[in-house]
Amino acid sequence: MVSATLKQALPVHLAVMGSYYEDRLFGSKLQQVYDLASPRIRQYLDAEARYVIENVQGTSRVLELGCGYGRALKEVAPHVTRIVGNDISRGSLNLATSYLRRFRNCDLVRMDASRLAFRDEMFDAVFCIQNGISAFGRDRHELVAEAVRVAKEGGVVLFSSYSPRIWADRLDWFRAQSGAGLLGEIDESRTRDGTIACKDGFRAMTVSGDEFRALFAEVGLATTIREVDGSSIFARVVKKGQS
Repeated sequence: MVSATLKQALPVHLAVMGSYYEDRLFGSKLQQVYDLASPRIRQYLDAEARYVIENVQGTSRVLELGCGYGRALKEVAPHVTRIVGNDISRGSLNLATSYLRRFRNCDLVRMDASRLAFRDEMFDAVFCIQNGISAFGRDRHELVAEAVRVAKEGGVVLFSSYSPRIWADRLDWFRAQSGAGLLGEIDESRTRDGTIACKDGFRAMTVSGDEFRALFAEVGLATTIREVDGSSIFARVVKKGQS
């Protein structure tokens, strides 16, 4: 089972800030998103999890930013000593508590990923996958800076976005989500070049390798960019070291 009860670490001024994944797409609805995934999208999700595991296995303490209902936590937990998942959605974290019930090395906290309450240099590795850097609707610079801040010296920081090569499959997946009522109606006139827009205001962009390099350069770190499975663009950084 999850080793600790759900901890609240969300400042009052942030608690009133809504987001799509807090107000609409959370818990069992978020789980339905993955139930709708095509074989190609499932391949992409599996490849991301494997790449994370390759980079964090054997470490003592790992943090996932934006863990949702625990899909990736469940994959990574057997390979590390302890893993912490944070998310802004109470509904998703409540589902994660039951979804991860057999894992004793998982902790869950409700926290804005751009305003982490963790102390400096607390984690051996930090990861944020499946385009969370865009999907969270938070400032990208703040997300990267916070991930680096809570990583130990020599720790690994991983962020991912979508590769342009999976655009057609990604768009089909989002259309399926929209058709199931999980997302708003796709605004086809504004959906192009890696950006998916919905008529209800939802907007999911992507981050390129060059953009990742620039983001990490702001905190003085070099970045290794790798395309994984023709699906993801991963930025890999070793804090205060060579990536």
